[in-house]
Amino acid sequence: MSMLQEFKEFAIKGNAIDMAVGIIIGAAFGKIISSLVADVFMPPIGVLIGGVDFTKLAFPLKEAAGNAPAVTLNYGNFIQALVDFTIIAFVIFMAVKFINSLKKKKKPRLRQHRQNHPEKNCY
Repeated sequence: MSMLQEFKEFAIKGNAIDMAVGIIIGAAFGKIISSLVADVFMPPIGVLIGGVDFTKLAFPLKEAAGNAPAVTLNYGNFIQALVDFTIIAFVIFMAVKFINSLKKKKKPRLRQHRQNHPEKNCY
């Protein structure tokens, strides 16, 4: 079997296509969450703590010299990334929790059906 044929079989499988769609949607979802955090959540938080813009928070490691720019440790961007991650993780947790709750509701119905109709049990 040639490499091209193997690749076609892999790409046509549902799992590969589902994974690709999930990655694309995940990337778009990440951009939406980043915008939500940067444009909606962080400005009011900055106002509450004294008008601080988190993205501009930095600790200078070396001052600018001549044409060389200053070297800074941008911990404000890190705080922003932590808030992004926390929100994304919470949303994913809630989605998984919702999906699991749907699965739990289906199982008791099947068990109840098997108890009520033992003659139709396949197992």
